[in-house]
Amino acid sequence: MAETRYDSRAAADYQAAREVPRDGLDAWRTAVSAAAGLASGMTVLDVGAGTGAFASAFHAWFGVRVLAVEPAAAMRALIPASEEIRALDGKAESLPVPDGCADAAWLGSVIHHLDDLEASARELRRALKPGAPVLIRNSFPGRCDRDLRVRFFPETAGLVDTYPTVDRVCAAFATAGFAQVSLRPLPQRSAPTLTAYADGLRRAADSKLRALPDAAYAQGLARLRAAAEADPTEPATSWMDLLVLT
Repeated sequence: MAETRYDSRAAADYQAAREVPRDGLDAWRTAVSAAAGLASGMTVLDVGAGTGAFASAFHAWFGVRVLAVEPAAAMRALIPASEEIRALDGKAESLPVPDGCADAAWLGSVIHHLDDLEASARELRRALKPGAPVLIRNSFPGRCDRDLRVRFFPETAGLVDTYPTVDRVCAAFATAGFAQVSLRPLPQRSAPTLTAYADGLRRAADSKLRALPDAAYAQGLARLRAAAEADPTEPATSWMDLLVLT
């Protein structure tokens, strides 16, 4: 799992711009509940936890204990650590947790950052209890047309095309005995309106936007502002896939 270098400012920008507000994640709460059956007393392994948005959400939603593994120190420092949410320095290929300690694993927008999918799958197999699911929230090649960034900054689809495909991920995890259970796109409301979404963009905190030439970014922002003006009440709803393996 490659560690992106973040200083405290970059981590704070990421938290402000990239975390989806919890009230915009209702569909994800429902889907995770159905896929993993989480309940108080269980443990979730959050791999590539970032600034801890989902670690906090899982604890609030289900009463679970969360082991939040994040290699970037500046990001890890922003995880709201407590007795029930432990922030751990580590990566997917070498998880700093005991064997068979978790009832589910969550990989949120991280699969394309993993250096070795097969090694990561082996580590997750080791860390999970028998039959526990792996829940992967990610954009995948050929399946990202409803991503907000792709809608307004269509050049970002080219970066998603470099990510592991669903078939590649499933093949890698099959080497550790995992099989696909389900794959479905889910909505998330990133901001109450497109204007609020545009106002909250932090180009430097988003690898897809950061990779764009300046002209392409300016054109995309103009498209976003025009859409916001045309429909001031449209919520900033994006879609990502949830891939479930056991």
